Amino acid sequence: MKAKLSLVSAAILGATLTLGTLPAHASLPVAVDGQQLPSLAPMLEKTTPAVVSVAVSGTHVSKQRVPDVFRYFFGPNAPQEQVRERPFRGLGSGVIIDADKGYIVTNNHVIDGADTILIGLLDGREFEAKLIGSDSESDIALLQIKADKLTEIKSADSDAIHVGDFAVAIGNPFGLGQTVTSGIVSALGRSGLGIEMLENFIQTDAAINSGNSGGALVNLRGELIGINTAIVAPGGGNVGIGFAIPANMMHSLVDQIIEHGEVRRGVLGISGRELDSKLAEGFGLDSQHGAFVNEVMPDSAADDAGIKAGDIIVSLDGRKIKSFQELRAKIGTLGAGAKVELGIIRDGKNRTVKVTLGEASNQTAEADELHPQLAGAKLESTSKGVEIMEVQEGSPAALSGLRKGDIIVGVNRTAVKDLKELREQLKEQDGAAALKVLRGKSIRYLVLR
Repeated sequence: MKAKLSLVSAAILGATLTLGTLPAHASLPVAVDGQQLPSLAPMLEKTTPAVVSVAVSGTHVSKQRVPDVFRYFFGPNAPQEQVRERPFRGLGSGVIIDADKGYIVTNNHVIDGADTILIGLLDGREFEAKLIGSDSESDIALLQIKADKLTEIKSADSDAIHVGDFAVAIGNPFGLGQTVTSGIVSALGRSGLGIEMLENFIQTDAAINSGNSGGALVNLRGELIGINTAIVAPGGGNVGIGFAIPANMMHSLVDQIIEHGEVRRGVLGISGRELDSKLAEGFGLDSQHGAFVNEVMPDSAADDAGIKAGDIIVSLDGRKIKSFQELRAKIGTLGAGAKVELGIIRDGKNRTVKVTLGEASNQTAEADELHPQLAGAKLESTSKGVEIMEVQEGSPAALSGLRKGDIIVGVNRTAVKDLKELREQLKEQDGAAALKVLRGKSIRYLVLR
C-alpha cells in the first residue's frame, strides 16, 4: 500500500502513558529488589505542564465561479461566483515557549482558518488565544494567552542532535488528553516529502496520531528539540515514521513574527540542485553531500558575496549541508538581513564566504487574493516570473487552464517578474485579463474574465 503523508503531529513509539491530573509516575515502582529503576517521570513532571491542547472552530469558505451559461440564463445581475460556508472544529497541541508573555507555538495547519482558538492547560484551566502570526510555508504559528502560573519549555540546540538520540513526544492524540511516548531520532534533514514548502524535518519513530500536531519533541533533559508535525500514514495511523520541525528553525521564525508580525524571509539568490553521484564524480569529490549552484541571480545576496555558478555549498555557519533542499529550508527560515557564513567548494578547493541575506518580495500567495478565476492555485515569485506551485483539481484555476509548473511572465502586454507586479497589473484590469504563461519552452495566453 502506498504511504500517505498526513499533517498530524508526533509522539514516539514505545509504551504510551496518558497523563491527567495525577502525577506522571503514579503507577511506576521506584525500585525492584532494592534496585533503582530508570524512569522518565521526574523529567515529565517538569515538562508536561508546558504542553497544551489546542481546540479550534471556524468556517471554511469555498468559492466557485458560476459558469457563463448560467449567467446567460439568469441575466447580467446573476452572481459571478458561488460561495459556500461549512463550519469546522479541530484539535491539536501546542508548546508554551515564554511563560511571562504567554507565547505558545503550534502548527499553522492546526489553527488555519479558525475563528476561535481555545487553549487547555494540564491543570484544567482554559483560555482563548490570540493569533500573533503564522507561516504556512514552514507550518509554524504563534499564539498568545493572558494567564499566570504558566510553565515554559526550554529549547536545546536542534543542530546538535544526532541519529540515535533518545526523544520523547508529548501531545493530545485524538483528544484523549495529554499523552507521552518515547523513541529515538531516526533521521535528520528530511526533505522533498511534499508536506511543506520548506522542509528540514527531524525524523523519529514517534507514534504520531491526529491531535498531536504542534506538540513537543524533547530530549531526555526535557528540552525542546522539535515541534511534531507530520507522519507517514498508509492506513491513517502511526507506522513509526514521524516528522518534527527543528527547534532552531521554529525559533528563527517566531522571532521574526514577534518583531514584525510576519515572517520576512531571507533570500540567497541562487537556483540549484542536489549533488548526486555523477556531479560529485565530475568535480572529483568523494562525498555526495552538498548543494550544487546552477545559477546566481544578478545583484542578489549570493552575487554580492562572490558565489558563482558551479560552486558547491557544503556548510552553513559551520554546520554541514546535506542537500539543496536543506539549504533552501534553512536560508528560507532565516530573516532578511541575517548574516551567514557559507562553506563552498570551488575548483576542488575549500573556502568560506560571508553573506547578508536579501529580502524576499512577497514570495507566495493564495491566488484567489489576486483574481477569482485563480482560486485553487498557489503562486510563488521565482527568478523566471510567478510560478504556479499547486493547482487544486476542479478549481477555477484548473478550469482556466493553469497547471502546476506554469510560469506567469506577463499580463496582457505588460511583463511581470514577481507577485507584486502581477497583483498590480490584475488590479488595473477592468475586463478580461490575458495571462502570458511559460509552459516548458512554449508561450501561451490564458484569459481570465
